[in-house]
Amino acid sequence: MITARDDRRRTFETVPAGAEAASWWGRAWVSALEAAARDAARLARGRAYAAEGHVDAVTVTPGRLVAYVRGSRARPYRTELLLAPFGDAEWAELLETVAGDPAALAALLEREVPQALAGTVLPGPGELVPRCSCPDVARPPCKHAAALCYRAARLLDEDPFLLLLLRGRGERELLDELTRRNAAHAAREQPAAQSTLPGVPARAALARRVLPPLPAPLPPPAAPGLPPACPADPGDPGAPDPLALDQLATDAAARAFALLTTGEDAVGGLTLWQDAVRLASAHHTAGLTGAARALFRDLARATGRTTTDLARAAAAWRQGGSAALAALEEPWDPPAGPFDRARPALLAADLGPFRPERNRLTARTRQLRLGRDGLWYAYESRPDTEDWWPTGTPSPDPVTALRG
Repeated sequence: MITARDDRRRTFETVPAGAEAASWWGRAWVSALEAAARDAARLARGRAYAAEGHVDAVTVTPGRLVAYVRGSRARPYRTELLLAPFGDAEWAELLETVAGDPAALAALLEREVPQALAGTVLPGPGELVPRCSCPDVARPPCKHAAALCYRAARLLDEDPFLLLLLRGRGERELLDELTRRNAAHAAREQPAAQSTLPGVPARAALARRVLPPLPAPLPPPAAPGLPPACPADPGDPGAPDPLALDQLATDAAARAFALLTTGEDAVGGLTLWQDAVRLASAHHTAGLTGAARALFRDLARATGRTTTDLARAAAAWRQGGSAALAALEEPWDPPAGPFDRARPALLAADLGPFRPERNRLTARTRQLRLGRDGLWYAYESRPDTEDWWPTGTPSPDPVTALRG
């Protein structure tokens, strides 16, 4: 929340370009200083300083406008323009004038100085009092004060509320007070119309009420629904593949069913490759239909893999989901305990010696892989090849996984 203290100090690091005021109130601001000047050459030099960017950041507070102005010396001069703030009585009169005049209020909200306030808020000749730390103060204003005056006029062009800030009030507190006074004016002008409007007493509107409980949610369906069929359009070669649409709709229905019944979407965090493998896992590679072969081809192309890679990964997904896919694709170095106990257990079950390599135990055409989830995943390969394919059901016991 902006406090009155915060609202009564504005600092501008940059000032709109140009040295000449564009608005009528900006020109009136400059005229207030020029009318009291006794040296036209200083005004001209100050205008040049303003145009050349000699005026640094400008700070505006009630009654005072301050900036550092760079002159011929390396160290800038502290320059001020003083304007007497209004008292409470003057502010009350000004606010009543604006609140009671729709045109004046509209002009102020459009960031223009209302003509009705021209003789009130704008400084008159001699009201702007220049001060500067430079030695040239015998005949004010000096060129530094003149430069600040011209630059301040450009700020007033953009935001006339700065003129009201110099007179003592910030923009936010002014608008709040004008809103309150404008509502009071409207209430006084239309008492009869307000009394005929239907309404509810505030006490009744704020009274506590006990609302009836919400109805119980509908029970979830027993199974995912079947999507509607999408007929093919042979006349449109760019039409989407109806079988692909059916695949996506069926998958969306299954995900929605899982989300409704469990509150979780197990698919939401998958990578592109994992999701492609998940979709392909619904189709066993043995006896693939034409539509399924096209699906495998499209998924493999979209992920930059071969259809063989996809088929192998889909078999792993059917074996145990994302954990089984990780066991297929991510060799790792397991801790010694469970891994070292597996080899004697396999020998005791007369399943032959196994050669260890990272998380894998291999014996001719059979292999076991230890997943990061602590389960053993069985693989098979043709003799004298390294074409390993997932098989069976994973188990924490290597013997059970291999025999399964």
